[in-house]
Amino acid sequence: MAKSNTLMVRLDEESKSNVAKAAELRKVSISDYVRIVMVAQARREVEGAQQNTLSLTPDEQLAFWNALNSPPELTKAQRELGQLMQGAN
Repeated sequence: MAKSNTLMVRLDEESKSNVAKAAELRKVSISDYVRIVMVAQARREVEGAQQNTLSLTPDEQLAFWNALNSPPELTKAQRELGQLMQGAN
């Protein structure tokens, strides 16, 4: 069996309460819940980084899509800078 190490995490009351409720729903200890969720998430993030992929939650996907489809209105100074950089001066 591999040697285990301790990891301490500080949480505000609301976060701790949510973690405790989630652990109770899974019928595991808070430590087991944090370990199960954290290790799995860390593994996904490492694999994603190694494969140069980006994972977004549904809310993040929607925000990204909306940002791509609603470009901000450029200011006059930004338009002028763009023209200057394109040599259209």
